[in-house]
Amino acid sequence: MAVDPVSFILLSLSSLLVLINPLGATMIYVSMTSGFDPAEKRRVAREASWYALIVLVAFALLGGVILVLFGISLAAFRIGGGILLFSIGMEMVYARMSRSKVTATEKYEGDDDVSIMPIAIPMIAGPGAITTVIVLMDDAADLGVWAYGVVLLSIVVSSGITHLMMANSEAIVRRVGQREFRVVNRLMGILLIAIAVEFVIDGLKVAFPFLTGGV
Repeated sequence: MAVDPVSFILLSLSSLLVLINPLGATMIYVSMTSGFDPAEKRRVAREASWYALIVLVAFALLGGVILVLFGISLAAFRIGGGILLFSIGMEMVYARMSRSKVTATEKYEGDDDVSIMPIAIPMIAGPGAITTVIVLMDDAADLGVWAYGVVLLSIVVSSGITHLMMANSEAIVRRVGQREFRVVNRLMGILLIAIAVEFVIDGLKVAFPFLTGGV
């Protein structure tokens, strides 16, 4: 993974923005709050982004401990996460709704608060985003304390952008058509595929040092 500050900052922010996909989250938010009054829509937008922020920060800070408890190495998690991100990226490129984000059960609108499920989890803080924050925090260990701050700040910025877009969803929907949304989604999918391949390559280097000439 990236070792210089600028590259790490760009990687952290871009990967989280691609995975959280504020535009995609906003589209789901609009469809699930179509019958809500303005005050209720604002509450859902605020709480969804807040719950997603808490989940991602929790996994960023405790993800390493969770992996140790389950006996999972960072190399294995990185490879597995890369494969997951690759599949999500392919679904984005081919304009299919990722099953790792929203399933048929999770889209059911019952008495549950939609701000938590499915908007916050798994639409915003999905498996891909959780995997990425854990991997980025592992990379930060080689760069210094400032890198941990970069990852946490990237989570805050991504959640904040998502909240702003949901809060202003009516104006966004008027300006962004389905064709434009598909184009943006496919471009983000291509970027995500590249990030996923990087994750797998780095995981293989750690798990199999002989691939890079190590012992």
